[in-house]
Amino acid sequence: MRIHTYEKLWLAGSFVLIVGFIVTVTYGSVGLGIDMIGEEADGVSPDEISSDERFSEPRVEQVGENEYEVYVVAMTFIFQPDPIEVPANSEVTFYVTSRDVIHGFEVPGTNINSMAIPGQVAELTVEFDEPGTYGVICNEYCGPQHHTMEGSLVVTPEWEFSQTELEVDAPESVAQGDEIDLTATVSNGLLETHESTVNVTIGSQTTEQSITVDGESSENVSVTVDSDELGPGEHDWTVSVDDQEESGTITVGNETDTTESVPASVGTETVSVTMNPADPTRASRGVGYP
Repeated sequence: MRIHTYEKLWLAGSFVLIVGFIVTVTYGSVGLGIDMIGEEADGVSPDEISSDERFSEPRVEQVGENEYEVYVVAMTFIFQPDPIEVPANSEVTFYVTSRDVIHGFEVPGTNINSMAIPGQVAELTVEFDEPGTYGVICNEYCGPQHHTMEGSLVVTPEWEFSQTELEVDAPESVAQGDEIDLTATVSNGLLETHESTVNVTIGSQTTEQSITVDGESSENVSVTVDSDELGPGEHDWTVSVDDQEESGTITVGNETDTTESVPASVGTETVSVTMNPADPTRASRGVGYP
């Protein structure tokens, strides 16, 4: 049977296209790691996200050596957490779901590109070898502010990455002559031991203290300052460790400014008498009518 030359060309071209499709799909799934939404992760109802142990607190969590999991919740018109921070030279698995409508979760420049569907959990795994900052965008129309829905993914050098959290317990006010006790609680979310330095400033008093926190645990740093060294008035305090910082104000009272208010009722008048201990002969009288 004789085949026309043009038919041979069409057959050859079709064969090349088929081979090209096979090579492209194979390279995308094996070489680049592009995959469909994972079926392994259990779904979660949008109404149950707030109580789900995975998504109630969107976060980055270390699960092994150089292995991390990121739990992402998309909602109109934000991503949580934002920014997402992971270390370089690590394998990161993203679990993505939506609280309301269908969203997209794409990180341009990487193979992270998935739909965020209410009730479903998308699972994507990627490796980051180099530090850098990437944008996170929603590529599925989700409402009038769709174009503003964006976030960021920060890949930090592995030696700079930490999961330190800081909480500070400090009084709002103390009497002059009393001691000011400030306690900083430093938590380490990594599996490995973390060493750092806690910097504490209260008024003009500054101190540094080295701290070692075991993996998935916390340590307290306590600082005591004599209020007489600060004097009466308001004094700012700041506590910092790694990239975390907390601040506030402590008021040191002045004993000579303390007052005693004695309300008295006279007929239909309400009388308030304020006595100054430094001069008991002075008083102020305010009159108000009901």
